[in-house]
Amino acid sequence: MTQNLNELNKKYAIAGHVAFKQAENGLISIEVTNACSSATIQLQGANISRWGLADQPAVIWVSDDAVFAAGKSLRGGVPICWPWFGAHESDASLPGHGFARTVPWQLVETKLLNDDVVQLVFSIVNNDATRAMWPHATELNYVVTMGQSLELDLVTHNTGSTAVTIGDALHTYFNVSDVRHVAVQGLDGCEYLDKVDGFKSKRQTGAVTINEEVDRVYLDTSADCLIEDPGFKRRIVIAKRGSHSTVVWNPWLETATKMGDLGKDGYLHMLCVESANAVTDVVKLDPGEEHHLWVSYSVESMD
Repeated sequence: MTQNLNELNKKYAIAGHVAFKQAENGLISIEVTNACSSATIQLQGANISRWGLADQPAVIWVSDDAVFAAGKSLRGGVPICWPWFGAHESDASLPGHGFARTVPWQLVETKLLNDDVVQLVFSIVNNDATRAMWPHATELNYVVTMGQSLELDLVTHNTGSTAVTIGDALHTYFNVSDVRHVAVQGLDGCEYLDKVDGFKSKRQTGAVTINEEVDRVYLDTSADCLIEDPGFKRRIVIAKRGSHSTVVWNPWLETATKMGDLGKDGYLHMLCVESANAVTDVVKLDPGEEHHLWVSYSVESMD
């Protein structure tokens, strides 16, 4: 069931904290504010297209040329990849990274927690089209908790009578001052598949730095990561649970130009570090089981 603007404002608005807006094309966004941070969340895809702390550069990046359109994945924010990551393993006609990032979600709860923390709960809307792509009995919920940090909990529940296997990811675009001068800590020594080099298996040595196109799936890693950004004088701390893969992606100039919606020099100001379960790290859920892909994003000063 599609939620309308009046219903959302009447049932879920919180004065001074949660408000709703509707664009000319009918898409609805949610403005979330508290004492220390603010965010914009798109109801389509439950995509957090902006989040940042007061008086600081945004933490979550979205392209200046991003297209906000029905059924189209947004270039930026925190797209949700589910129930598979990458190409579908047996049907190339199905959308890459699944359908969760392009379909409507339903807001089911908003509340104000202690210390001015705002929490929103979403549920994916299943219909004939989604069931044709994913005929399994599953429920997918998403809990967004926003205060000094941003906590995201993607919860898959197998409500059926047979086991299911899912891949998932929070495909987060982080805002960086200049990707050529940042470093990602936490993956030293990890094995990864290098998509740019024919999916060859390699091993990371030291920090991950970006000076060309990078598209890597780091396998069997549950480690927290840090994005060190001397230009913004900060570290973005990425903590996670229920994730055994980490994807690092930047398209660099040539691929970014072909994509067409990254904005002028956008590739220099974004870096995806994705908490995921992908390739060999997919998750099997027996009947009645649930899986939580949980992340927390916070900021530390480098001064």
